[in-house]
Amino acid sequence: MNKKRKVIFITDGDVVAKEVIEEVAKMIGGRCISRSSGNPTPYNGLQLVEMIKNTPYDPVLVMFDDNGRGNKGEGEKAMEFIAKHPDMEVLGAVAVASNTKYVEGTTIDFSVDRNGRVVESGVNKDGDTVGGPLRIYGDTVDILDKLDIPVVVGIGDIGKMGGRDQVKYGSPITLKAIQTILDWGEQHEKGNKIKKQWNK
Repeated sequence: MNKKRKVIFITDGDVVAKEVIEEVAKMIGGRCISRSSGNPTPYNGLQLVEMIKNTPYDPVLVMFDDNGRGNKGEGEKAMEFIAKHPDMEVLGAVAVASNTKYVEGTTIDFSVDRNGRVVESGVNKDGDTVGGPLRIYGDTVDILDKLDIPVVVGIGDIGKMGGRDQVKYGSPITLKAIQTILDWGEQHEKGNKIKKQWNK
């Protein structure tokens, strides 16, 4: 029996996000499917599954982008295929906020704001907390509510957020979002206790 590959979804794929995700993958000892970047996502789910299988070790960070489309685009279709594939285990998703109109958004478990704090609220593109339900609104996130993903973390625009998430600073906000997903599998039953731990 083949071992399932451990995957984390990133709902952003522009040039800046690619640079950040490549660096974060190195920091966590994982791999990034660099070819998954693009506006919109340039490969379908089956092609991405083969790329994931060909990486030497986990976790594998995969980017998806619908290039501002409010309806179900190529990025969301690819996410759906991978999430349902028997050889893939999706550990979680980083749901990236954008200014796209006419989207449903997705339910999240919590967010990492522009200050690197784990917060029980949504955030906008700039990484500022917003009122209302725990949701993120972006062009490639609507499908997440329909998939069986253990934890979904909201975040602002990767590599940006007023310059606070730039690679030259170690992309601390994106790194924390991904690290919380990795921690979640072992500690999710601790609830608020783990959130306090992350905010130390």
